Amino acid sequence: MKLLVQYVMHFKEIDKSLIQHAGGKGANLGEMTKAGFPIPPGFCITTAAYQTVVDHSPEINELIEQLKQFNDDSKEKIKETAKQIRDQIQLKPIRSDIASDISKACRELGSENAYAVRSSATAEDLPDVSFAGQQDTYLNVKGEEQLFEAVKKCWASLYSDRAILYRMRNGFDHRAVKISVVVQKMINPEISGVMFTADPVTGNRHTISIDASFGLGEAIVSGLVSPDLYQVRFGEIVKKQVSKKETAIVPSSNGGVVSKEIPFNERKKQALTDDKIVELANLGKSIEKHYGREQDIEWCFINGQFYIVQTRPITTLYPVPEALDHHLRVFLSFGHQQMMTDPISPAGISLWKLIVQHNDNPSRLVEAGGRLFIDYTNVLNSEQSQFMIPLFLKSMDESMSRSLLEVMRREAFHSRSVGKPEQTMISHPVMATKILKDLIEGENGETANDKVEAFRKKSLINCQSRLEKTNGPDRIEAIEEESRNLLKNLGPHDIHYAVSGMIADNLLKTLAKLWLEDTEDIQCLFKSLPNNVTGEMGLMIGDLADTARSYPELVQYLETAREDSFYDGLESVKGGAAFRKELDRFLQLYGMRCPGEIDLASMRWYENPYMLVSSILGHTKNVKPGEHRKRFLEGEIEAKEARERIISSLRHTKDGSFKVKIMSHVIDVYRNFMGLREHHKFVIIQHLDLFKRAILKEAETLVEKDILQTKNDVFFLKIQELKELLKGELCEDVRQLIASRKAYYNHYKRLTPPRVITSEGEVIIARKEEPEAIEGLLYGTPVSPGVAEGYAKVVLDPSRASLKPNEILVAPFTDPGWTPLFQQAKGLVMEVGGLMTHGTVVAREFGIPAVVGVDKATKEIKSGQFIRVDGARGEIAVLESPDAAVLSTKEG
Repeated sequence: MKLLVQYVMHFKEIDKSLIQHAGGKGANLGEMTKAGFPIPPGFCITTAAYQTVVDHSPEINELIEQLKQFNDDSKEKIKETAKQIRDQIQLKPIRSDIASDISKACRELGSENAYAVRSSATAEDLPDVSFAGQQDTYLNVKGEEQLFEAVKKCWASLYSDRAILYRMRNGFDHRAVKISVVVQKMINPEISGVMFTADPVTGNRHTISIDASFGLGEAIVSGLVSPDLYQVRFGEIVKKQVSKKETAIVPSSNGGVVSKEIPFNERKKQALTDDKIVELANLGKSIEKHYGREQDIEWCFINGQFYIVQTRPITTLYPVPEALDHHLRVFLSFGHQQMMTDPISPAGISLWKLIVQHNDNPSRLVEAGGRLFIDYTNVLNSEQSQFMIPLFLKSMDESMSRSLLEVMRREAFHSRSVGKPEQTMISHPVMATKILKDLIEGENGETANDKVEAFRKKSLINCQSRLEKTNGPDRIEAIEEESRNLLKNLGPHDIHYAVSGMIADNLLKTLAKLWLEDTEDIQCLFKSLPNNVTGEMGLMIGDLADTARSYPELVQYLETAREDSFYDGLESVKGGAAFRKELDRFLQLYGMRCPGEIDLASMRWYENPYMLVSSILGHTKNVKPGEHRKRFLEGEIEAKEARERIISSLRHTKDGSFKVKIMSHVIDVYRNFMGLREHHKFVIIQHLDLFKRAILKEAETLVEKDILQTKNDVFFLKIQELKELLKGELCEDVRQLIASRKAYYNHYKRLTPPRVITSEGEVIIARKEEPEAIEGLLYGTPVSPGVAEGYAKVVLDPSRASLKPNEILVAPFTDPGWTPLFQQAKGLVMEVGGLMTHGTVVAREFGIPAVVGVDKATKEIKSGQFIRVDGARGEIAVLESPDAAVLSTKEG
């Protein structure tokens, strides 16, 4: 639509395409007016008016420029500069030409009216960022003098402290955001409130949630009253919570609003009748349908008529994974199972879909919010899977298992999630036979390790050879085929050992409860498992630290080395050559690993060895020479002694010989195979690295042709798109597509992915019941026994962190890329995890007390707090520091 520059536009002239002129709120009101929704009449003072004010004020421009110098830590400077900008805007009179247009619009609307005056920013009510509440609203404005003052205050509210900080944190340039002002005929409602066309708490897209109270809606927004709550699903009221409403906000005769008490006999009255609740819900769904997404709607009711005074998209809902059909489906977070809940690049997502979705594995990987989710619905239609999958998940993430069980208990799951039951990979006849053979025959651990190692080497050699012999689209096609076959081949050659070890783990715990009075020794069996590739990687980090500590000059170099020139001065330092040789050996074996390693785009250790420096230095300061290897050997001895005690205690019980035979066998199966639990992921990560190297070679060619700006931009293309691009068949503007994907990726980083979500968008959270919970304690899943007291160190990025003596690692999750920190940690607390996830297995091997599945641990616990971690009871307590002089450590 072509738009002449003008200062005022009536709603009937505006639609959603004019957001840069009317702001988000104004564009929505115009859009709804044109669509025929019941909107109180009004007009917008366009962003052109605000821009004229700024353009004609050198003082304001200079102050806005100063804001670019500030960051999150400059709150006092921001506060001072923001006040100066607001004062400049409010002190200047409105230009006569702008004032004239506003006065004319008021006369057309009706000069005797009172008005609601609301700010409407151009970065407001966007699909991904709402900016809700960042600017100001003035109600019951009467007369031109009040109106002009309200307009100036709305302009000035663009530079409130909170609005400035919000823009900074969400990456919006201050000059790029402009503000319009909505002037709307004031409605004096009998009832008003807020309606969400999806449940804002659970995310269920079929539940409409309505808050309602008497008078103006500001009583609800400001928290002066507890409103009625109504919920509607498919036209039926499913919840009705009538509150005691003591206060209402109403217009004042002199302008503005006042609070008044609601008569006593009216306070418990249901604000909206049932038929009006359903009518309002239907209106909400009509607005949602018009916009094509869920809405947060402000409404009011007078003389039997509903009016809509504002709508905006709900930006806090997690996106719903794509469902196969219209039946109820259940999705489980892939990231929580892999201990990496950050977004994954488009290239990484497309490769994982190829790896997981082959003919022998019916479960689907689907994308939502930059993460992957597994659709287990059809698998769960079998009774066997309904028992086995929650049990299997419990060892990975107990919270996820509880949430899945919560869904499965619902009648809707059994009546609406229809489909033919399907097998999991481990229930496939070939896999099931191998697992059964493992459990019965109990193959020697070293023999099993030799077999998986032989398969790993052969698989990698064949893959590398194939990728080196091809190029262009043929190379990408080879990557696709290798990906499809990877998991299918790993199952019968590798994964069955890990599954057998996990089954043996559950058998051990079951038998211990039945046969042993004291189950403490069972915990010792978990220590120092043989053939754990990730555990050995951690031990090699300790070896690197021991090499470095022998040369004080080398340690000093590592402390001052820069990331961009790490290798430059290494070999000129005494001990540098020896250290470099050991580092190269480590990188040859494990350099393809890193934090967030399941994402193809993540930087690997061999790409930036500097990422290991902080962990190596931390080890030199906190762990004695050779202590890491000594601990591991002690763990082996403790496990052996625990086995002997368990067998000895059973020998003298009823049917002792039988029990000894069974328990000995189960322990051996566990000890032989459980260390291999990490192996198949190691193989996958090594293949991902081969794929990455091959893809980057193609990306270099595309950079040379000026198709890509940088070679790493290739990770924002799906693997299929890269093949099309190399064939010359990709029709889209590649650079524009990549820029759009990067913007979405940055948005997705701000979202918190759910463990379990349904196709209705409902996030399922089944919290662990703590009937005897004590105030001040945090609870989780106990996974590694022992008690540790120390200073919390909250770490979000392991590549930039090290631990000091007596520090307990508090992390959102840990994958193998976090292993270098484990030797230094006195204890471990994680938000995500279970008995068999990477972090807990390694923690047990290193003898570190650990509790996982602690919701919001990285927010509830602060770096520097003195805490106690009880790895047997699953409790974390914040204690009084024994040393008040200890300073809080900074977050990693």
